[in-house]
Amino acid sequence: MHVYCALLHLYLPSRSLKCKRGIIKSILARSRHNFNVASSEVGMHDVHGEAQIAFVTVSESKMRARRLLEQLEEWLVEERPDLEIVEFDIDER
Repeated sequence: MHVYCALLHLYLPSRSLKCKRGIIKSILARSRHNFNVASSEVGMHDVHGEAQIAFVTVSESKMRARRLLEQLEEWLVEERPDLEIVEFDIDER
């Protein structure tokens, strides 16, 4: 069994924490629904223009787990062109 984690750093088009929460909640819910991954905002909670989000998946295949997280990144780029992905790192845990 392999556990893969992706850490995502984003610049957001938000001018308030309320707006940021709406964007983050939407990303988390849709990624869970579309990719069946666990996800959470893990950093920069009080910074309204940036966010750190972690996504985690478990699989018997290393290649399948890594590819799922890569597809999630591709989906995010296509789905939310208003966001800027600063960093997207995938690690096996």
